[in-house]
Amino acid sequence: MASEKFDTDKAPKPVGLYPHARRVGNLLFLSGIGPRDPETDGVPGLVRSAAGNYTEFDFEAQVHSVFRNVRTVLEASGARWEDLVDVTVFLTHMERDFHTFNRLYAEYFKDNQPCRTTVGIDRLPTPIAIELKCMAVIS
Repeated sequence: MASEKFDTDKAPKPVGLYPHARRVGNLLFLSGIGPRDPETDGVPGLVRSAAGNYTEFDFEAQVHSVFRNVRTVLEASGARWEDLVDVTVFLTHMERDFHTFNRLYAEYFKDNQPCRTTVGIDRLPTPIAIELKCMAVIS
């Protein structure tokens, strides 16, 4: 079965050689999507000193941004937020961030409740605290 890849300049550029999404039949697979700003490549809510230390950290800003980026990739691929059926969440600080993420997730998914797995990890390729891996079914 043939597949089609999707990229958009309205979402952050991938940090490796992979597309934002790939469609096979009516299934759409999103690559890992983080909260980086597509225009500046900066991380919302994150400010670092010249020495690289955090001077400002707003996890909620990252969550809102990652959801915007997922929606952007979905729409660029011909899907809608409501088409999501599976979400894998990667958090770099489970103990600190899980409850905040869970609260915001409930706001975004009150009408559509895809399956979800949340995994705590040591780090991600860029200085972000969250990344989502999603799958959608396009009707």
